[in-house]
Amino acid sequence: MLAADFQEWMQAHAARMESVLDRVLPPASQAPARLHEAMRYVALDGGKRVRPLLAFAAGGLTGADTARVELAAASVELIHVYSLVHDDMPCMDDDVLRRGKPTCHVAYDEATALLVGDSLQSMAFQVLAQHRLSDEPQQQLKMLELLAVASGSCGMAGGQAIDLASVGKELTLPELELMHIHKTGALIRAAILLGALCGRAMSTAEEQALQHYANRVGLAFQVVDDILDTEADTATLGKTAGKDAANDKPTYVSLMGLEPARRFAADLHAEALAVLEPFGDAALRLRQLADFIVLRKF
Repeated sequence: MLAADFQEWMQAHAARMESVLDRVLPPASQAPARLHEAMRYVALDGGKRVRPLLAFAAGGLTGADTARVELAAASVELIHVYSLVHDDMPCMDDDVLRRGKPTCHVAYDEATALLVGDSLQSMAFQVLAQHRLSDEPQQQLKMLELLAVASGSCGMAGGQAIDLASVGKELTLPELELMHIHKTGALIRAAILLGALCGRAMSTAEEQALQHYANRVGLAFQVVDDILDTEADTATLGKTAGKDAANDKPTYVSLMGLEPARRFAADLHAEALAVLEPFGDAALRLRQLADFIVLRKF
């Protein structure tokens, strides 16, 4: 059971993220109106906002100004949403439902969906570059580089390429982990580090601990996703349930079985909590988010 104050914190920061995204996205009335309308359709009013929440929690560790963290968080969420739009297209996973509503290419058309993803990706870097998110210019350049690497062929896009190449194949657990360290973990790691980099400089040990936490939480997120894809229904998930099995994609459940996958998620959860111990009470929200990620039902 998650603490009531944490539920309130999550709701408040998710609402704040909605407001920030509404502010940075072009109005639907601005030309090209249909493209801007579609960008707002996919980015607003939906999703768990896990990556922004992790950015806010990590920013708390370094005393970061929340007004700075919210923009770093928005940049990560824009990348995440762009990836969902492209993932759902017929040339990728060919899905019709996302966040409880028709996917972008269904609600609009394939060409618009492609341009929506392109535009959201560009906007993420525009947000990072336009605003002063660190007192040190070199640190802000590091933030831009971090998001670029996490999004590209050595990060999320590379993970998706491995995923597409793995359909119908039997991967080993290390191969599956490598895929998800890229596909899911890279952006989660970026969210945590970007949030922290909005504040005071971290020691090498602190940054390494945060990276370790991010790696364990990012992998746990994917394991739980695989479990939910097996157990939950479409209405609960807000996307098509059982899609991975139907597409013959390797998952932690298909490789390990349901109960071993649950135990693996619990082990990852324990590792994530352990690495936060040196931070003390300052890491409370990161601990609670690890709990949420592993215990969630959607």
